[in-house]
Amino acid sequence: MFELNKLLRPHIADLKPYSSAKDEYTGGYGIFLDANENALGSASSTTHNRYPDPYQKEVKTKIAALKGVDVSNIFLGNGSDDIIDLLFRVLCRPEKDNIIIMPPTFGMYQVAADVNTIEYRVAPLTDKFELQADKVLEQVDENTKMIFVCTPNNPTGNDLSTQEINKIIENFEGIVVVDEAYADFTTQESYINHLEQYPNVVVLQTFSKAWGMAELRLGMAFASSDIIHVLNKVKMPYNINGITQKIALDALENANKKEDMVAALIEERKRLEAILPTLDVVQHVYPSDANFLLVKVEDANDIYQKLMDKKVIVRNISKAPGCEGCLRISVGTAEENAVLLDVLRD
Repeated sequence: MFELNKLLRPHIADLKPYSSAKDEYTGGYGIFLDANENALGSASSTTHNRYPDPYQKEVKTKIAALKGVDVSNIFLGNGSDDIIDLLFRVLCRPEKDNIIIMPPTFGMYQVAADVNTIEYRVAPLTDKFELQADKVLEQVDENTKMIFVCTPNNPTGNDLSTQEINKIIENFEGIVVVDEAYADFTTQESYINHLEQYPNVVVLQTFSKAWGMAELRLGMAFASSDIIHVLNKVKMPYNINGITQKIALDALENANKKEDMVAALIEERKRLEAILPTLDVVQHVYPSDANFLLVKVEDANDIYQKLMDKKVIVRNISKAPGCEGCLRISVGTAEENAVLLDVLRD
């Protein structure tokens, strides 16, 4: 049975969070002499002299309406990397606990484990990049706190089996982090819709990909209100700046633009999926449910460098497990993709 308090590091369970000035007065208008702000304004041409909402209530209200969840189920971080690190800090005891990852996968899980001196165990995907729940669960012991599942997976681009993911969730008493950074590009149902069914799931999404707001560094976590409460206890008081909150609100008011961009990128992805296999240097194009393609080529290092020389920048991931000889190519604009194809033809 899943019991959050048993998973938390003991001092986190009893931690009293920092109380900011914004926590103590929520009445809106007033003469604010409580937070040592500069009452005269800003040196900038625009005004930024007041601290932002520490809990991003307006942004979360818009996200809640869009995603069909309660505000209490939402946490915002300085990018998803921030949320991943927070999960390590509240759950994992350094040099005692462990997590499980499924390479090839997003490299930040391993980096966060190393930074926090946490053992990471591997249950590799198959040679077709399929998830094997039994292999994952075999790695679990009494000190396993988290299992990271990335779907659609980065760098392979494919959806992982919902049946296999469910098997992990239902047979593991720790936290299953389902990273859905590329969820907007797939038809697979989001685990956001199953938070009540699975209280041990944390779903990660982001404004960096489909929303086109990577520069802002705004990540989203969706989970039970108990998990969100713990994350709010340990986050920095004003972890999302006011400018980011305003831009996010504007984007959420214009969500149709995001949908239009997603549709256009999927069409370009399909076009690349059709053309790339016809090129002499391309050996295989793996199926993708994301906004990028994993492409096996005849000499990844050479082709990567030749593309670089032509100012076409892709990722050489031929050293990633199971990705030997592969490049990861993001879907660009029609014009950018045309240049990519021309260089590869040459």
